[in-house]
Amino acid sequence: QVQLVESGGGSVQAGGSLRLSCAASGITFSNHYMGWFRRAPGKEREGVACIGTDLGTTYYGASVPGRFTISRNNAKNTVYLQMDSLKPEDTAMYYCAANNNQGCLLYLWTSKSAYWGQGTQVTVSS
Repeated sequence: QVQLVESGGGSVQAGGSLRLSCAASGITFSNHYMGWFRRAPGKEREGVACIGTDLGTTYYGASVPGRFTISRNNAKNTVYLQMDSLKPEDTAMYYCAANNNQGCLLYLWTSKSAYWGQGTQVTVSS
């Protein structure tokens, strides 16, 4: 059974930092691209970041480059999202996902083409 379990969310003031983690089980982690998505109330899901299987491929959504950093530890089956300089507009539920056939084309990742975690809430106050 595939499980992706996110952790590290919480409440922080603007300008602060959080580090999200996503522990995967039930998949060959090193074979999967790993992505982070977010969904804010009343908004569509947004692809935030992605990291490839070779560690050298990364992708960031338009609203986060320079503030967020994605990384992975294949020995621990875990992907991370370091979020710095947080803004109130970063408030959302953050989800990690795993995909082994669509690369970092995050707009293609669906509930059928990728595995998804349950999410962790991030709230940034001004």
